[in-house]
Amino acid sequence: MQDNETTTFTSTFEQEVYEGLTAYPKHLSSKYFYDETGDKLFQDIMAMPEYYLTDCEFNILEENKNEIAALFGKNEEPFSLFELGAGDGKKTKILLRHFVEKGIPFDYRPIDISQNALDKLEESLKKEIPQVEINTLQGTYFDTLRDIGNTNDRKKIILFLGSNIGNLLHPQAVEFLKNMRDSVNEGDLIFMGFDQKKNPQAILDAYNDKTGITEAFNKNILARINKEMDADFDLDKFLHWEVYDPETGTAKSYLVSKEEQEVFIESLELQVRLKAWETIHTEISQKYDDAIVEWLAKKAGLEIITEFTDSKQDYKNYVFKKNT
Repeated sequence: MQDNETTTFTSTFEQEVYEGLTAYPKHLSSKYFYDETGDKLFQDIMAMPEYYLTDCEFNILEENKNEIAALFGKNEEPFSLFELGAGDGKKTKILLRHFVEKGIPFDYRPIDISQNALDKLEESLKKEIPQVEINTLQGTYFDTLRDIGNTNDRKKIILFLGSNIGNLLHPQAVEFLKNMRDSVNEGDLIFMGFDQKKNPQAILDAYNDKTGITEAFNKNILARINKEMDADFDLDKFLHWEVYDPETGTAKSYLVSKEEQEVFIESLELQVRLKAWETIHTEISQKYDDAIVEWLAKKAGLEIITEFTDSKQDYKNYVFKKNT
């Protein structure tokens, strides 16, 4: 096993895998679920009947696109539409088409950690809505927020859909929202999805479907380590496990070792030992109510100006502005 102080890493991925698998308890970041395989698996997840989040947000955007267009394009002022974690952009295309039809002046700047996802999004937009001016940006949320703050003088709208804010614990979410606040000016808007607290079983089903798509998505991080770092994880020796605490609103995903085993990661020269039933924590998916969102906004120096929800209030998109 290498000494971390003398290890030279060729990527942040390598460094975070090393740190996560030598920690106790072990952990890996959900941002590394995504490569070409992971992108496809997540698209399959969004199409699952159990994964209610996608349909809820689709319906919210479709039913409220006129109000959203009026809000974003107020006074016919041109704006840049940034989207964090754009993915395949299927939901956002509802708004993009509507903005084009209404002649609203804007440009679209999708951001994603996956270059593959961005390439496919740009290709699909050129075919489906060629009128949209698109400028892609590859990177993590934290890296790209700094870039957003240094862009042109146009009004900025930041989209953060899919309740991706839920991947952060509350202290991290406050810090993230503070960074968002610092990247916008007075008059700019932040449009963000928050999955709401609901029947705990519905939440568990969304992250542990019977067909095994979410299991494959969770295990894809091990497949990536095998492929990109020449490791020998046996995916069948791990159990996908999901838990949800309705008190805190926190859903957690784990990979659980079914037996005592050793895994070698060639590029890190790292031998990983796992005891039977030892866990690797991979993801959290936080659920919210109005009080929590208001508290997060206040702590971050943001103000909620409006919200949009579905008929069951299972999901909400809140609109924030900088609290000056």
